[in-house]
Amino acid sequence: MRSKVIVIPLFLFFVLSTFDSTMVKAETDFDKMKAHIQKKYAGQKPKLWGEKIPGVITRLNTHEKVIALTFDACGGPKGSGYDAELIYYLRQHHIPATLFINARWIDANYGRFMELSKIPQFEIENHGYLHKPLSVSGKSAWGIKGTSSPAEVVDEVYMNKLKIAKLTGRTPKFFRPGTAFFDDVAVKIVYELGQKPLNYDILGDAGATFNRQQVKNALLSAKPGSIVIMHMNHPEGETFEGLKDAIPILQKRGYKFVKVEDYLK
Repeated sequence: MRSKVIVIPLFLFFVLSTFDSTMVKAETDFDKMKAHIQKKYAGQKPKLWGEKIPGVITRLNTHEKVIALTFDACGGPKGSGYDAELIYYLRQHHIPATLFINARWIDANYGRFMELSKIPQFEIENHGYLHKPLSVSGKSAWGIKGTSSPAEVVDEVYMNKLKIAKLTGRTPKFFRPGTAFFDDVAVKIVYELGQKPLNYDILGDAGATFNRQQVKNALLSAKPGSIVIMHMNHPEGETFEGLKDAIPILQKRGYKFVKVEDYLK
């Protein structure tokens, strides 16, 4: 009995070969870049650690009465929720926002992520691969151990950058680490990886732990060019309630809401 021979059309063979070679090249380039970063920064010891150290963007470059609302989606066992009411309110009132999304949240909410990525009023940005504080020496913040080498910084930043770009067709421009903590060496690496480290000047909900009045008060303290950090992954919190109380007041004060990318290129 003759064995069957599977014939692959020439054009399909070409497509598969091209795909495989592209993937191999991407992996090779990533490995080379990580090795370069590790070698370049291995001897550098960080001197600064925090959320608002030099090099980290905390405000928009403008004196206009605009505010950038940013929402983190952290992922993980306790961080993969979705505040549907909050997102619905923003959509219904045509309020732009910048969403910092972690790879773990994408994996747990793939359909929602893809839907959000197609809504023009939302800007998708990079919140890291494993939601770690960004350190070259393993420093911790809020009980979460940070990355422990330049190579791990590359993994944390670049792997989610590639993930978002592959899924959406748009490469994120800005990076915010888990807990929002950086050291100064990690900040330099972020820039070298083609991302801009971005945090905030208004703590909007303290990891979704603020109550309704605290969220409202925080938002009402915003000034022209403020960047507000809040969370969209804790529907059990009161972020949405405080937000909807504050937004009409801010609008009466003459403020409008913008995406980060509208003012920071």
